[in-house]
Amino acid sequence: MKKITVGNWKMNLNLTDSLVLAKNYVKEFKDFTGTAVACPTFLALDGVAKVLAASPLKLGAQNMFWQPIGAYTGEVSPADLRDCGCAYVIIGHSERRQWLGETDQMVNQKAKAALAAGLTPIICIGETLQQNEQDERENVLINQLRQALNGLSLNNNQQLMIAYEPIWAIGTGQAITTKDADEIHGFIKAYLRKIMNSAAEINLHLLYGGSVTANNAPELARLSSVDGVLVGGASLNATEFLRIAQAFNK
Repeated sequence: MKKITVGNWKMNLNLTDSLVLAKNYVKEFKDFTGTAVACPTFLALDGVAKVLAASPLKLGAQNMFWQPIGAYTGEVSPADLRDCGCAYVIIGHSERRQWLGETDQMVNQKAKAALAAGLTPIICIGETLQQNEQDERENVLINQLRQALNGLSLNNNQQLMIAYEPIWAIGTGQAITTKDADEIHGFIKAYLRKIMNSAAEINLHLLYGGSVTANNAPELARLSSVDGVLVGGASLNATEFLRIAQAFNK
C-alpha cells in the first residue's frame, strides 16, 4: 500500500465552506495518483462525497458509534457512513477523549464495528505534555494500544491504521523531531507486532499526526517507520494539503 495522507477538517467549516474546500481539493488533486482522504463533519459528508466522486480522493468520517441501529440519540452508525460513501473513519481522536470522555474501551468497540462494516478505522493514540515530560509516553501508548486493540484481529481484506498524535504538538505548530518520530514509531510498530495477528503485518499502518505542514512533511515522508500522516489545520488549504500528499507519494 502507498503511504496515505488524511485531512481532518474538524469543526472548522460550515456546510458551504466544506463544499468549497472539496471543490478546491478536486482541482488540486486532479492528477494525483496516491491515497488521500478528506474527513469533513457529518453534515457535510453527503455533499462532499458527491463533489469528490469523480476524483482520486477518498472520504472519511471524524467519528462513529459502535452499534448498527437503535435508540442512540445523536449518534451515527458505521452503516450510515458507508451509505454516505465513507471508506475511512477516525476513532479516539485526542479531542474526543478530552472533551467528550471517550475511553479506550469505547475506541475498541468502535474499531471492531468499523471493521465489521467494511470501514478502515484510524485509531488515534498519544500522550499529553505532562506524560511526555514525566517519561510516561511509552507506558501510556502501550496501555492505549492494549485496550483499544483488545480482541481485535484483521483478515487479509481489512486495513487498520494507528495515528500517533503527541497531544502537546496538535495545533501548536511544533511537530516532534524526525528522530523522535522515527524512534517512537519504531517502538509502536514493535509492540503491535507482539499483540496483533499475522495479517496485521501487511494490513496495519502507522500514521503521524501533530502539526503536520507542507514544510515538515518531506522529512516525515522519508522515514520508513511513518506510513502516512493525519493532518489538521493544514488540510484546510487544498494547495498545502496537496503538497503534503505529494511528499508521501514519491
